[in-house]
Amino acid sequence: MSHSQPPRPPVKRKRGIILSTRGWQRLQAAEQRSVTQDNFGKSYTLQDLSERTALSPNTLARVRSRKVAVDQQTLENYFRAFDLLLTPDDYTDSETATLSNRQHILLSGQLPVDSPFYVYRPPIENICYESLLKPGALVRIRAPRQMGKTSLTARTLTQLREQQQFLTTITSLQLADASVFQDLKRFLQWFCAIVTQNLGLPNQLDRYWDDLFGNSYNCTNYFESYVLAEINAPIVLALDEVDAVFDHPEIATDFFGMLRAWYEKSRYGDAKSELWQKLRLVLVHSTEVYVPLNLNQSPFNAGLAIELPTLTLENVIDLAQRYGIEQAEETAAALLNLTGGNPYLVQVGLHHLSTQVVSLNELLESAATSDGVYANHLRNLLWDLQKYPELMSAFKRIVLADSAVELEPILAFKLQSKGLVKIKDPMIQPSCQLYRTYFQQALTTT
Repeated sequence: MSHSQPPRPPVKRKRGIILSTRGWQRLQAAEQRSVTQDNFGKSYTLQDLSERTALSPNTLARVRSRKVAVDQQTLENYFRAFDLLLTPDDYTDSETATLSNRQHILLSGQLPVDSPFYVYRPPIENICYESLLKPGALVRIRAPRQMGKTSLTARTLTQLREQQQFLTTITSLQLADASVFQDLKRFLQWFCAIVTQNLGLPNQLDRYWDDLFGNSYNCTNYFESYVLAEINAPIVLALDEVDAVFDHPEIATDFFGMLRAWYEKSRYGDAKSELWQKLRLVLVHSTEVYVPLNLNQSPFNAGLAIELPTLTLENVIDLAQRYGIEQAEETAAALLNLTGGNPYLVQVGLHHLSTQVVSLNELLESAATSDGVYANHLRNLLWDLQKYPELMSAFKRIVLADSAVELEPILAFKLQSKGLVKIKDPMIQPSCQLYRTYFQQALTTT
């Protein structure tokens, strides 16, 4: 008598891995290359990716959030769609990944280079990278504070170091003490010393600085005869927060004129041009240049200009999915309306929603209050404004007006650099609803 065996349950694919930082970086880089080459620079939607990978939009959202574990076959399919081979370094177990992701969420300042929450804004990243490959390049990156300028710069420099063996250094001019801005000689010597230190070279100012010559000549000679002569590889010198020099016009005129001269030196075609072609400059600033500079002596009308835009609805939806927000489209639309697409404000909101500290309705209702998730940020902005009565008075006028207003250009530029206003020449209005609501209340009680 034979006994039939009960049917075996279907074998379930084992779930339990999440993209590692390395895997996420590789996948993002491959997607961005494809966006540039195959999609006219337009970011892929989840539906686009679904058609390309044969994975459902929900599965793709789980993969991209890096919070919900999936099976290995899913990751292999995703990678294969972009001509990548999945390796063991591209994924990790879910517990390790969750802890790692939380450690990569920073709610102020530059995002870590390997952060899964960096938002690509093609074709900007590729243009920056490609431009700096060119000898003697000059790239200018401008956007208000907390728009992602330093994060973009750091990612570009990392790519140049790793893929091209360039030497790179990024120096924030806000690190200079007030005493450094006392006179041009002190400032340029500080500049030489800090760059030399960042490049790992000993300070040789005593050897190359001769007071018989002008300060700009001495600084130029220091780079030409020492720094560029000593280093064989191309050097990318990124200067962050160059706005710090704008308030010192007696220094700004000579310093920026010198940088423009360096840019021109690589184009002279003389014996020293090849030396200067090794140097590539990146100038990062938050506002329009409001110091008087001769057009032929300004670096701000030469080279490549990059202006970082605010986030689009598609950007915010993508970011919400990475944070694991279930109603990503509804959440993205609400946050975009509140923040105007400011990357920092969007990140703060999504972080708190993803940790379930607040619901979307609670976040929106309390956003401009002392109990909301933006309370510390808003208070810091108010304290900063209070240091500059003229700026505070001008911004009060803007937030209380029923429509956009005109303002003296320098005041407008300074408010724009703080991210508080947007300018549609010559009219100015608050950059987002959050700032309008909060400062309407705060500035009528001060």
